Amino acid sequence: MFLKTLIGLLKPEKGSIVINGVDLVRCSESKLYEIRKLFGVLFQDGALFGSMNLFDNIAFPLREHTKKSEAQIKDIVAEKMDLVGLTGDERKLPGEISGGMRKRAGLARALVLDPEIILFDEPDSGLDPVRTAYLNQLIIDLNAQTDATFLIVTHDINTAQTVPDNIGMLYRKHLSMFGPREVLLTSEEPVVSQFLNGRRQGPIGMSEEKDTAQAQREMAEAGELAGLPEMKPQLEVSPGMPERKAVGRRRERVMQMLHTLPAAAQEEIRRSYANDPVPAMAGGPLPMRKQGLLGGPAGPAGPDDTDVIRPGDGPPAWFAGPGNGPGPQSPPPGPGRHRGMRP
Repeated sequence: MFLKTLIGLLKPEKGSIVINGVDLVRCSESKLYEIRKLFGVLFQDGALFGSMNLFDNIAFPLREHTKKSEAQIKDIVAEKMDLVGLTGDERKLPGEISGGMRKRAGLARALVLDPEIILFDEPDSGLDPVRTAYLNQLIIDLNAQTDATFLIVTHDINTAQTVPDNIGMLYRKHLSMFGPREVLLTSEEPVVSQFLNGRRQGPIGMSEEKDTAQAQREMAEAGELAGLPEMKPQLEVSPGMPERKAVGRRRERVMQMLHTLPAAAQEEIRRSYANDPVPAMAGGPLPMRKQGLLGGPAGPAGPDDTDVIRPGDGPPAWFAGPGNGPGPQSPPPGPGRHRGMRP
């Protein structure tokens, strides 16, 4: 629901979706068509055409939306298939390959138009833990190679803990929390804590939210519950891959806003950066006091200029991704707009 709204397939009842200064909710169909070209989408099931081989599936957007020659298309498809590890499988049909290969073929198709924003709809669904780990590493490596904004919707806790730079949680039709990964991974908010621990006790029910009495009764019966799981390190690019530029941008932004973050998140960020050299940034590295590393107030958080709306219903979902992003938020229920990742 969230992703369909984000690319203009569904119209939200309230709010705006602003991409490069264009509000998708109110723009013309022709403008919407142009903005959609900025997006690549990896659908949950791959959404491959069963009657086409992998080459033709991946070439489809190029043939539909560009005037490239078949020779150019062949080169682009070969490049993208190599990126996702499918070289040599061009003539196979979707029904002849595994679920993991279908995911990678769908990802290659999402990349052929060189989009600025790539949306991942439950990329780990239907995959075993080993294949999910391989796919997560592939996502990190592709982000390093493309420097596009990746937005991932997932219910997989390990993916949420190890892949993104920023994490948000959709719950009861609104964005209950969003910010740098350390903010949510150290949060003791009941909804976040329950989800991270994958436990029954808490405000989240099987289909809808529990009533207050039921939640209180379960917590009383459970007694003292364990805290948050141990913080896992974020995945790094594979050896031989280019440096992921988003890492430096994120560090600059996070250090600027450090003084505004919860104490547990500040501690985790300082710990993770304690032994790392300050990376080169546009205009040079921030002074140490500006970064908030030497005590005293840090500088103000930098402005951000794009928004995403907060549609969606059903079970809570993490949406996250490597790339750019804003500071933390804990928005109240109700209509409105929220700062979002920018390409």
